[in-house]
Amino acid sequence: MQSLPTEILVLGLSVVLLLVQLFLASVPTTVELGGAYQAGPRDQPRAVSSVFAGRAARAFRNFLETYPAFVALALALTVTDRGGGLGAIGAVTWLTMRVLYVPAYLVHVPLLRSVVWFVSLLALLAMLVRLFVG
Repeated sequence: MQSLPTEILVLGLSVVLLLVQLFLASVPTTVELGGAYQAGPRDQPRAVSSVFAGRAARAFRNFLETYPAFVALALALTVTDRGGGLGAIGAVTWLTMRVLYVPAYLVHVPLLRSVVWFVSLLALLAMLVRLFVG
């Protein structure tokens, strides 16, 4: 069996992170607002008052802001055969930082959270450089 390119392996693992963050954001919200509200059309928006639920939802939204760029870069590096090197390092770093971002946000470590977020952006830039510079 042929091994997967690093960028594709990390892309697969990023889906696991997506599901974990979705779970972390939705379960406390459902507990607080109720299953009937969550299963309904939510015509009347309701906000959660729980600190954890709010932080989990904001961390998930933050993940979704850069996730499309990561997916596009991981796929572009692979299909153009420019994977590896700086692109692979960027992919692994992006995922590592996104994993670290979750507890940093949930337990309120402000400076660490900001540094982790910034490094994840640098990782995307590294992937972009690999794509265009090679």
